[in-house]
Amino acid sequence: MEITLIRHGRSSQMDNHRMNSREFKKWVEIYNRLGILEGETCSSDAIEKGSSASFLLTSDLKRSIESAKSINPSAKIQTDPLFRETELPIPADKFPGMRLKPNTWAVVLRLLWLCGYSQGCESYRDAKLRAKHASSTLTSIAKEHHFAVLVGHGFFNHLIARELQEAGWIGKRKTGSKHWNADTYIF
Repeated sequence: MEITLIRHGRSSQMDNHRMNSREFKKWVEIYNRLGILEGETCSSDAIEKGSSASFLLTSDLKRSIESAKSINPSAKIQTDPLFRETELPIPADKFPGMRLKPNTWAVVLRLLWLCGYSQGCESYRDAKLRAKHASSTLTSIAKEHHFAVLVGHGFFNHLIARELQEAGWIGKRKTGSKHWNADTYIF
């Protein structure tokens, strides 16, 4: 059995100026609504793993769905919010004077989230439970079809990978922050 986790392509949300927390909250909303960058091409390992699949699993976010269609236009796309990226706690009123670039906001807020701050979003503990459920779902699909290919999101794919490894799946994560990264696990 084989499970492959692929991170979606680069988002078409390219705005990268310094912004306060309220502006970053809006930036995230747009990021979640948009698809992938036009002309974005996937990696050869993502194409190799996804091109022979009759169906691809994705989250219900547009960038994940568009990436799956780019990997294999003829595959059936099965979306499920179970595979959504973990959210960031966005304290819209807490830091109105602080102005950071989106990537910096993401790092700061992810660190706060890992330390237990989850105001307005799923907690780290709950995300790990969801990842456990996602890995179980992928395992069931792999048992039935001998494979499962998920086109998901960087951090949540990382949590799923940890769950798969704890369940005895063999595989090693590559650089998980890279778009189109494909990590395969064998059981």
